[in-house]
Amino acid sequence: MKTVHVRLILTVFLCCMLAGLHQVFACSRVVYQGPDSTIITARSMDWKAEIPANLWVFPRGMARTGEVGKASVKWVSTYGSVVTSSWNIAATDGMNEKGLVGNILWLMESKYRTLDELNGHKGLAISLWLQYVLDNFATVEEAVKELSKEELVVVSSFIPGTELYMTLHLSISDKTGDNAIFEYIDGKLVIYHDKSYVAMTNSPTYNEQLAISNYWKHIPGTTMLPGTNGSSDRFVRGSFYIQAIPKTNDPKKAVASVFSVIRNLSVPYGITTPNEPNISSTQWRTVADQKSLVYYFENVVNPNVIWLDFSAIDFSEKGNVLKLSLDKNENYAGESSKDLIVATPFKPLSLEK
Repeated sequence: MKTVHVRLILTVFLCCMLAGLHQVFACSRVVYQGPDSTIITARSMDWKAEIPANLWVFPRGMARTGEVGKASVKWVSTYGSVVTSSWNIAATDGMNEKGLVGNILWLMESKYRTLDELNGHKGLAISLWLQYVLDNFATVEEAVKELSKEELVVVSSFIPGTELYMTLHLSISDKTGDNAIFEYIDGKLVIYHDKSYVAMTNSPTYNEQLAISNYWKHIPGTTMLPGTNGSSDRFVRGSFYIQAIPKTNDPKKAVASVFSVIRNLSVPYGITTPNEPNISSTQWRTVADQKSLVYYFENVVNPNVIWLDFSAIDFSEKGNVLKLSLDKNENYAGESSKDLIVATPFKPLSLEK
């Protein structure tokens, strides 16, 4: 009994230390695996200030470049997608027409190669990392197989107007419930690929998150769950709740249940913690129904869930780039494809010298 208590104290202490040392910008992501191919991915976007977001519809056939100069990878989008942009310089969340979902979260331990370290490889600005995946792949398996070759190198930079270097990791899930997490550690791409990887937060690196999760599996979630806003605590709660909610093929009930989980993992709006100045309020949430192909968005400043039904959108090469403006807290109701307007695509952050 004494040994058990010591282990518990040490583990809780470790979680608190990790939350305090690594918590920079607190986002969470979970994947619901229900019956009859009901797969739903949700995420929260947490930031220390408002992070202006807009929804974009990108059709197939869009020509893109990696935005790192002569070494840039070039491609034409195979699949159309709906993405959420941040500051109109990067896609940070989205789903393509095949039901592949991508989520960008903060990871302080990330370290990328520089433009001078590409060594003949093609380069991709971090602002296009998620979009590249949504444009080119229909499944997690396809993305893992191609990106694991490391013929393509992601390059990062500072957020414009700040001294904040972008350190991110990418999670993807598909309509079969498969999952993968991509992290750049010491300039090397590390991939975690397994259908069981249904939860993800920020620091520590994903292998350490899994170790923390394995410990808490021995403590019933109905008895005790860690309750702070720290990354490790949110990971444990997300891992438990996304499995504990009812398994149903009713899309309304399933989406409602997943929303309840991602809200549980959110940080209250406007919260400040004097001893932990980097704890960040949740600014917005998304829920992607990968079976029904419906993408939900919830802005906490203007608390109203809206959604885009892919069946109402033209993703063909003849389709237009469309925008749903949200960065001024515009108000819409329900299914909002009728409110999309033709727009010029936002310019991803370029790292060209």
